[in-house]
Amino acid sequence: MPRPQAHGAAVRCLDRHLPDPAGLSTVVIESELVGGECSYWACEPSKALLRPALLYAEAARFPGVASTVTGPLDARAVFANRDRMVADWNDRGQVEWLESAGIALLRGHGRLDGVRQVTVETPDGGAVRLRARHAVAVCTGTRAALPPLPGLDTVRPWTSREATGARAVPGRLAILGAGVVAVEMATAWRALGAEVVLIAREPRLLTRVEPFAAELVADRLRAAGVELRFDSGIVSAERAGGADDGVHVSLPDGTRLVVDELLLATGRAPRTDDIGMETIGLVPGDWLTTDDTFTVTAVEGDWLYAVGDVNRRALLTHQGKYQARIAGAVIADRAAGRDLDTSPWGRHAGTADLLAVPQVVVADPEIAAVGCTVEEAARAGRAVDVVDYDIGHVAGALQHDPDYRGRARILIDPDRRVIVGATFAGPGVAELLHSATIAIAGEVPLDRLWHAVPSFPTISEVWLRLLETYRDQRAKS
Repeated sequence: MPRPQAHGAAVRCLDRHLPDPAGLSTVVIESELVGGECSYWACEPSKALLRPALLYAEAARFPGVASTVTGPLDARAVFANRDRMVADWNDRGQVEWLESAGIALLRGHGRLDGVRQVTVETPDGGAVRLRARHAVAVCTGTRAALPPLPGLDTVRPWTSREATGARAVPGRLAILGAGVVAVEMATAWRALGAEVVLIAREPRLLTRVEPFAAELVADRLRAAGVELRFDSGIVSAERAGGADDGVHVSLPDGTRLVVDELLLATGRAPRTDDIGMETIGLVPGDWLTTDDTFTVTAVEGDWLYAVGDVNRRALLTHQGKYQARIAGAVIADRAAGRDLDTSPWGRHAGTADLLAVPQVVVADPEIAAVGCTVEEAARAGRAVDVVDYDIGHVAGALQHDPDYRGRARILIDPDRRVIVGATFAGPGVAELLHSATIAIAGEVPLDRLWHAVPSFPTISEVWLRLLETYRDQRAKS
């Protein structure tokens, strides 16, 4: 987070009494923009870059439309729409929402300053001290984790922020990484005209999703002209001359590349290095481990909470919102002296973080997944039945794309006969995800799912085909 101005002499104490539905008062301390990473530097701008890329790719493959798709994407128009989606990096709209909800906003850099205490350095150089009656919630998120390459300051690499906010298309872009950021940005910038090489230390892309889904994405990236280098890495990188000289990148096999920009998509680190962790006995820069109520376990007194990426449970915006809903109920009911229901799927337990985390990778094709994968089930010693189906055999998929390539997989607990994992890979599958999430979170029995009739002709008919395939598999066993 950006450093505030130096401490001034003025110190104010703040004690707000603003009503909310739970009868408590709330103050949000923000050092950047209200709404955080996803609104301005991650989900929103990246999807604004990706939507035209995917739309163009689908149109270029569709009979009757392909012949009308000529010329490259209009990068200037894409950037303008991206800027609109992030409100030109102005948080006025989200501030207005805070005000409408009766939540106070204090801009500045907040630091813990002992039990239930926070000191805020304000932009004018002053300081405000806050004392919470009930709870302090740390929601500082994460920042890009950079590899230990020498001379990074002179290289001036892109992180996810620069990749989603750039205003010009680089002629040559190298990406170090194999995860979601690497894949999505390779997709977007190649479609916008950049020559892209993706350098992965791993043997494949997207190591946390089912391999078949990652392979479909790799095939499309290659077909689009992206160079994929697996089991590799970067030994060194330097920007030898001026800005126009490019970045000189050396790989372990001796290959040297010269690119205009280098994107380091190598993971995330918690933004806890400068928030006063040491004042309550915690280590600056560490993740904040919580229980399922999002109470920080290493601090006594049930007053410190960690919500969102900073707790490392599920680094996704929608999971952060889910955690906030759970933590808010916990804080309110503890303040009122009410008992907590921390049983699985209870009002005060973040069970979905463990069993039903949905995620969409916006690539070509899309990947939508929730629950566990085959590899995760094996690691946990969990028996599952694996059911696969080629989505291209569904009539609705062929309506979407006559040459549809995609695959669906569900994992079934054979004893309880409920779905515990689902992965869909193919164009348009993101809208299948919530039905899978409901099936897993609701532990809907397979016998009941037979009565959930999918509409014809839609891609959702794959649900019926998966159930039929499982029925036939069991009949043969």
